[in-house]
Amino acid sequence: MSRHIFRAILSSLPTLIGVLTCVFLLTRLIPGDPAVLILGENAPQEQILQLRKDLGLDQPIHVQYFRYLHQIFQGDLGLSLRTERSVVREILDVLPYTVELSIAGIFVSLIVGVPIGVLSAKRRSTMTDYVAMTFASLGVSMPVFWTGILFTLLFSLYLGWLPAIGGGDPASFTDRIFHLILPATAIGLAASAITARMTRTSMLEVLQQDYIQTARAKGLEELKVLYKHALRNALIPVITVVGLNMGRLLGGTIVTEIAFARPGMGKVLVDAIYARDYPQVQGIVAFFAAMVILVNLLVDLAYSVADPRVELS
Repeated sequence: MSRHIFRAILSSLPTLIGVLTCVFLLTRLIPGDPAVLILGENAPQEQILQLRKDLGLDQPIHVQYFRYLHQIFQGDLGLSLRTERSVVREILDVLPYTVELSIAGIFVSLIVGVPIGVLSAKRRSTMTDYVAMTFASLGVSMPVFWTGILFTLLFSLYLGWLPAIGGGDPASFTDRIFHLILPATAIGLAASAITARMTRTSMLEVLQQDYIQTARAKGLEELKVLYKHALRNALIPVITVVGLNMGRLLGGTIVTEIAFARPGMGKVLVDAIYARDYPQVQGIVAFFAAMVILVNLLVDLAYSVADPRVELS
């Protein structure tokens, strides 16, 4: 197990370095000078040049790049140009909001997508199946921000049931849950559509197996056949989809946090891009990339739990 984890981490390094290289180059292509943004356009040229030197922006691009990689792999994401605080500290301050939104989105995708997929497979080629797959197609095609706008208009402004913006009072668990319902549902519906389609496909394949027919012939209840015998073996492909959805949800939190004015890494990232805050942009993207790689590793390990026949090699 430990050897497999080590090899998986080692094989992920080229991907991580590729992501870090892309974000480094892209941040340098953003128009504007961070020194000018910090000091203002009317600042003396001498002060601007001195600040560029202090920030290391006067050095050749390749020197900045290798210094950046060296700091990243030491766990040093640098200091924010805007707040002069550690980027790691900035991330840790808002990380709980992003993590809870991502986990809640996955929870929504599972409690909605898996039952719909099972029901659709059970009632194949019926009106129930067609309605379920239509829902799945709509869920995939609708952007998260559009779903968020619809939910805000309906459940917050029109019905007044749920709050529309913010992350809630950190000291009140109930208030945070209420503020989490709309964004989690908006971000989870698209993922639930993909989960439903994969669950349906996998269940249809499993339901044709001989042991399912044997279980039915023995007189087992249909719910027990579906959820105890069929669903567990159908979950292997679904686990893959959940892992992919987690990566998508981490990216989707950026749009969702902006749409619902929630605190989180997505909002901080957008603010940093507008402010040309290179260290913060690079640090947050590197953190996102590391989280996606970690999720993929956990998905690999989950295979052996869901199906002991799957070996880690």
